[in-house]
Amino acid sequence: MFLANFPTEDLIGPILLALNILGIAVFAATGALAAARKEQTIVTFIFFALVTGVGGGTIRDLLIGAPVFWIIEQTMLISIFVMVVIIWITPAKWWRGKMMDWLDAIGLVAYSVYGTAKSLQYGVPPIPAAMMGVITACAGGIIRDVLAGVPSIVLRPEVYVTAAALSAGMFVIFLSFNMLTSVAAVVAALFGFFVRAAAIRYGLALPSYRGSKDAEAI
Repeated sequence: MFLANFPTEDLIGPILLALNILGIAVFAATGALAAARKEQTIVTFIFFALVTGVGGGTIRDLLIGAPVFWIIEQTMLISIFVMVVIIWITPAKWWRGKMMDWLDAIGLVAYSVYGTAKSLQYGVPPIPAAMMGVITACAGGIIRDVLAGVPSIVLRPEVYVTAAALSAGMFVIFLSFNMLTSVAAVVAALFGFFVRAAAIRYGLALPSYRGSKDAEAI
């Protein structure tokens, strides 16, 4: 079987733990930035950062039967609060333009790889595990955009979910060929990031649905 070529025990080493914290921190930063763009209070900053940073991971843990990570690991909450403080006290000009998109891209690939690894470690088969990685990566941003009242990032024309899927899928494939877990995680995350970066920089997108002249009629 596809999963039989590599162990699922002890997948989560220092590199994957670092990717997890990185994903949570940068997603929290995007949540705080969404609150900043709405000129909200510090309490709203914290709330937006919290639901964005832990939203995807919470859904993942509930689906795979794992303890919800941020309830038992306060380090994750500390990283969120640190990002809130950084966004709150730094000049707004630092975060203009596409900075939020670039931070989101980092969180997207880091979280997709970690979410896949954690799902594998809890006995989820490879393909569903990769899907759990995508959910981990995308759900927090969706929640953030809904709360901010802006069009969801997954509905933009450029590549987004695809980048998360590539990182998650490549991580599983690399492990199936017995690649060192830490190397597989870094290479898969970097590949997904470069794809998402191309989408941000050059508008890289997959073909959209063209089957009807009036899609709204469906």
